[in-house]
Amino acid sequence: MSSPAKRKNTRARREQTASGAFIRVAKTRRLAFSAMFAALALIFSYVEVLIPIPIPIPGVKLGIANLVILIALYRMGFRYAFSINCVRIVIAGFLFSGVFGMIYSFAGGILSLVVMALLKRTGLFSMIGVSMAGGVAHNLGQLIAACFIVSNVALMSYFSVLLFTGLIGGILIGMLSYVIEKRLPADIR
Repeated sequence: MSSPAKRKNTRARREQTASGAFIRVAKTRRLAFSAMFAALALIFSYVEVLIPIPIPIPGVKLGIANLVILIALYRMGFRYAFSINCVRIVIAGFLFSGVFGMIYSFAGGILSLVVMALLKRTGLFSMIGVSMAGGVAHNLGQLIAACFIVSNVALMSYFSVLLFTGLIGGILIGMLSYVIEKRLPADIR
């Protein structure tokens, strides 16, 4: 027969192995969901390239790929949303927009995500409000990048137009994200 100390030690090892396996499964699930979200965001980026918006303002897009990033931020947290956003920007840049498009997307995407994460953390804003701020921040980030690339601060005069389009796009994406996020299964985290 085994002593009580050995039985206790064996039980503790079994529990530790079970919890380690659980952590591995949880990390694998999050990685799989992150990959699916990145693929979906990339598909939305491609759809956005295919469907021109009949607005005579250069550079204005709805930003439907940000729908996925917003849901990832709410469901998976900043770190995963950041990774998904970076993967989407790099792949979409190489496939659709080139190096300068990638630079603009990084400037807008990172600023937007940081602003959205900070506003979400306060708990004072709804998903729609967070998305509105994200849309404006995205446009501002791209405009700042353009000012650095072209070395012309006069481009900032374009911000009033981009402020309005960012608000409108942010409201639409926020409403859509809210509806979709509420309908997703609870185990997507």
